[in-house]
Amino acid sequence: MIEHVHTHIISELQQNTKTDIIFILSSIVLNLITLAVNSGMVEKSRTDDTLLVVMFIFVALVILINLVAIFGILKGKQTRTKLLKGLLLMYKDQNVDKYYDESLLSSYSARYNLFIMVVVCTGIIAIIVPFIMR
Repeated sequence: MIEHVHTHIISELQQNTKTDIIFILSSIVLNLITLAVNSGMVEKSRTDDTLLVVMFIFVALVILINLVAIFGILKGKQTRTKLLKGLLLMYKDQNVDKYYDESLLSSYSARYNLFIMVVVCTGIIAIIVPFIMR
């Protein structure tokens, strides 16, 4: 039964990783697309207020999607921590915990914080740069 639980936890960790990748890449790609679109509209938005409204709609979209991505990343971080703590308990029960360094938990936490910083920074750039160019 322990092997089945171990396999289940490992598969949950793999699914968690895939979900995190989707959140991170989706938000970064959206941020870069918005940066390109809004930067492309800068010239005409100086004379056409409609384009300025469209630029602000894209800004709202970037903010919304980035908030969803950050929330998803934070939930992924919590899930990974819980799964790994369960795995560590299982390893301790089986007397093989010496093969898994518990400090990896803080490394994963730092990595998730870096992912969030990348999402936030690309979002800020996508919002600010077109309006500076304007």
